Amino acid sequence: MSSSIAIVGDRFMLPSVFAEKITAACGNGVDIRRLEQPWPDQPMEHGYAGSTLDGLKEFMGDPDEVADFIGDSALLVTHLAPITRSMLERLPNLKFVAVSRGGPVNVDMQATRDHGVMVVNTPGRNASAVAEFTIGAILAETRLIRSGHESMRGGEWRGDLYRADRTGRELGEMTVGIVGYGAIGTRVVKLLKAFGCKILVADPYVQLSAQDRNDGVEHVALADLLARADVISLHARVTSETTGFIDRTALAQAKPGALLINTARGPLVDYVALYEALSSGRLGGAMLDTFAVEPVPPDWPLLQLPNVTLTPHIAGASLRTVTIAADQAAEEVRRYLAGEPPLNPC
Repeated sequence: MSSSIAIVGDRFMLPSVFAEKITAACGNGVDIRRLEQPWPDQPMEHGYAGSTLDGLKEFMGDPDEVADFIGDSALLVTHLAPITRSMLERLPNLKFVAVSRGGPVNVDMQATRDHGVMVVNTPGRNASAVAEFTIGAILAETRLIRSGHESMRGGEWRGDLYRADRTGRELGEMTVGIVGYGAIGTRVVKLLKAFGCKILVADPYVQLSAQDRNDGVEHVALADLLARADVISLHARVTSETTGFIDRTALAQAKPGALLINTARGPLVDYVALYEALSSGRLGGAMLDTFAVEPVPPDWPLLQLPNVTLTPHIAGASLRTVTIAADQAAEEVRRYLAGEPPLNPC
C-alpha cells in the first residue's frame, strides 16, 4: 500500500511534530511532505457565520491550493485544511484523512463516503486542557480575579471588593451545572469534586458513571440545572438541537445572578439574549472563550459589559494537546498502512 503522506499543519499543530510522530510510529520508509498554514496568526473561516464552503464548519486554506499540495498522496494528516467534494474529484489517489480535532468539521463527510475515503479524528485530544481552563474560568469569575485585575491595571484599588455585599463566593458552597457529559464535561466534573461543590449534569444522551453517582453528582434535566446552578458551564457539541439553545427562554430559567461559562462552541449561545441577561443583571456574569463569529467584531456589545471575561478561543491550547493529537493521528496512520482497523473512524 502506498505510504505517501501529505501533512498540512499550522503554527499550533506543527507539521514537524506530525512528521516526527508518524516516523516514530511507521518507520523511516514513509514519504512525507509538509505544509504549514498561518493559523492562529491568521483566523480560520467559520461556517457558523456563513462559510464559503458548504458543509464545512471550520477550516483554513484555499481548497485549490491545498489540493495542489496533496497531489498524488494517498494519505493526508491535517488540523484545519478543507476537504471538499470538488477537491476529492481532483485527488483520486487520496484514500485516508486524519483530522487532529475532536470532530472532522473541516471535512465534507458525505463526499468522503461517496469517494471511499476513510476519515479518522482525535477525540479527547484537548479534554484535559479545556477542563483545566474551565476551572480557571470559574475561579476568575467567582473570586473576582478579573475584576480586581482590571481595576488595578486602571490605577484603582478596589477595596470595596472585600465588602460582604460584593465579595466573591467559594466554590465549596456553590452548585455548578455541567451541560454536556462528554470527554471534557466528565473531566470538569472530576476536577470540581476537589472543591466540594454540588455538581449537576444535564445530558439526555448519556448516563453518569458509577463513581460520579457515588460521589453525589446529580443527572438532571436542563431546566432543573438552569434553575439550581450558581455556575452554568457549557460542554455540549454544536448540533441542530443545541444551536442557540442558551436563548431567552433558557436564560429566563437560570437562577438569578448565575454565572455562564462557555469553553465549548460559540453557536450554542444566543448572544443578543445573553447581552440582555447580563446588562439587566439577570445573570451575574459570563466567561466566554468561544464565539459565533471569530474574531469578534471590535464593536461587539459584549466587549463593553463590565461583568464579562473574554478570551480568544484558547481553552484547548496547550503543548500537551499538540502531542496527544499528533500521537493519535500517527497511530491511525500506522494502523491504516498495516491494514488494521481505525481506532476513531468518523
